[in-house]
Amino acid sequence: MSLSPALRRAAVREWGPLFTAVRLRLAEHGVRALALTLSAVVLTAAIQVTQNQAWGYGPVRSLGAVRAEDPLPLALLRTPLSLFVPALDLPVWGALAQILLVFGVAEVCLGRWRTLAVAYGATLAGTLYARVGVALGPGTFLGLPASDAQVVDTGPSAAVVGLAVYVCHQRRAWFTGALVVLAMVVEVLVKDNLAGREHLAAIAAVLVVCGVREWRDGQDCGGQDWGPGGSGTLSGAPPMRSWNFRRGPAHRTSWW
Repeated sequence: MSLSPALRRAAVREWGPLFTAVRLRLAEHGVRALALTLSAVVLTAAIQVTQNQAWGYGPVRSLGAVRAEDPLPLALLRTPLSLFVPALDLPVWGALAQILLVFGVAEVCLGRWRTLAVAYGATLAGTLYARVGVALGPGTFLGLPASDAQVVDTGPSAAVVGLAVYVCHQRRAWFTGALVVLAMVVEVLVKDNLAGREHLAAIAAVLVVCGVREWRDGQDCGGQDWGPGGSGTLSGAPPMRSWNFRRGPAHRTSWW
């Protein structure tokens, strides 16, 4: 059963730029374009195996478990590794699938270092929020119960959520990004726990970064000589969609 023309156009608008960027990057660089993602998957799987051993649980907790009750310098030292420490009470295959998909798309679209920066920033936002929430106490809107100070942070999930929202913003996949945010809000409404709150904190931090980038881009374009068509081109011709074109002899691409 084929999609209706309206649904097809909506899908092209939503996922066309993202799909094309991923396809072209993988075609050009192959598996090397996913070096960070594959390393993250292997590291997460290795940590999961290690922390389930009698001899490995303690070292993993000491090196990668972050709690709000920990001294801040110690928590900051543990935070980079905490990105790859999966929750013990959840199936690890879910975390690995999320990392493979979201980190993979982000690495292709954003590059290796920006992917790491966004992932770390999202995780750090959740970690710092936990401290603020516990300090505020359960009687306030953003407050958390004192018992949450002993709960280990979210592991890779805050990074995954933050990266998903950032990529959706960058590639203008507004509907998908809104679904991610809505899903995290529903998660908190259904089961209000520290992990869900940290996901929302990660999203809030990423949205602030996206807002700043939009403002800076608007400032950079403020002095541009707009054409008579109001499209930002000197000729007045409609703007060219970059995801329909690529370098080389075969310029126009198709994804259907």
